[in-house]
Amino acid sequence: MAKKAKRSKGLPIWPIYLLLVAIFALYIYFQHVQTLSTIFGVALFFVIAVLISLELIDSIREGDYVRNVVELVIAIGVILLFWFALKFVLNTNYPLDVVPSCSMLPNLHRGDMILLQGTGGAAGIKAPVIDVSAAAYSSMISNMSGEQLLCVAYSKADGRTNVSQVLKPNYSVGLYQNVAGRQIIVPQEDQTGLITYTCGVRRLQFADGVIENEVYTSAITIAGTTIIGDTNNTRVVYQTVPWDAFYRLGDMYVVHRVYAMIDADGNYYVITKGDNNAGLDLQYGNLPANMSQIEGKVIASIPYLGYLKLILSNQFSEPAGCDSYPIS
Repeated sequence: MAKKAKRSKGLPIWPIYLLLVAIFALYIYFQHVQTLSTIFGVALFFVIAVLISLELIDSIREGDYVRNVVELVIAIGVILLFWFALKFVLNTNYPLDVVPSCSMLPNLHRGDMILLQGTGGAAGIKAPVIDVSAAAYSSMISNMSGEQLLCVAYSKADGRTNVSQVLKPNYSVGLYQNVAGRQIIVPQEDQTGLITYTCGVRRLQFADGVIENEVYTSAITIAGTTIIGDTNNTRVVYQTVPWDAFYRLGDMYVVHRVYAMIDADGNYYVITKGDNNAGLDLQYGNLPANMSQIEGKVIASIPYLGYLKLILSNQFSEPAGCDSYPIS
């Protein structure tokens, strides 16, 4: 009874928790609206800070410091025990992670908390494996510009090349390369990289119900073997490196599906693609990840639980690509 009396002297905390839930619900509902998602995200951040402050003040007011310290140590110990148990059972240093973008729609959503398991090496990844020589792979890495071709819709008029990811009337489908600011259309037969790309068209569903035709990479060919993307392949989390385009954009890790694997004389590299992306990571300027970069494979996901991490890391606004996803 004494504890309750002391708590009643301070500001009631339960309305703040209700406010937290309400703001979180509004943040989720308006996440497609950049201004509102930012406002509610910032508000959520500050409400969490206020809650922590009030709980600390309440603990100080009660005066039972020894008990509070013991409870805190026990809580931290339980969390650490749980974390190390997960690492041991799932055989990975990163058993829990968060989906930070919409590049895996509709199969994984931004804010999903994902459970990872170690791959145990290349054998633990489900995807086609293509054998190439170490020299051929090294040559590809040395000539990355030959791999940075994107499938687009394009038209030429008045000496200009107009490109679009959405197929428009009177537009053709082809491979596009940006060379020193110049937009160049590369014929299919003129590809020079180890990996060559085939372009196709798929339907794209937008949040407002509109359906468009999107040009995307429908297949790749490596050393004479053609591979078509398979949504049953393993989804992995891999760490980017400084020379990756995604790393330079601030993406320290990426949650994508393995499109194929390259076995370069016993060294394995994964070629990845976001289900919602038109091109492979390689086409955007990311090197294939080696096995040491793989944090784990996704074995389960829980909606919404990862938003807390995104908000606390100041990722309030929804990134591009969240307003649409492929439906065929």
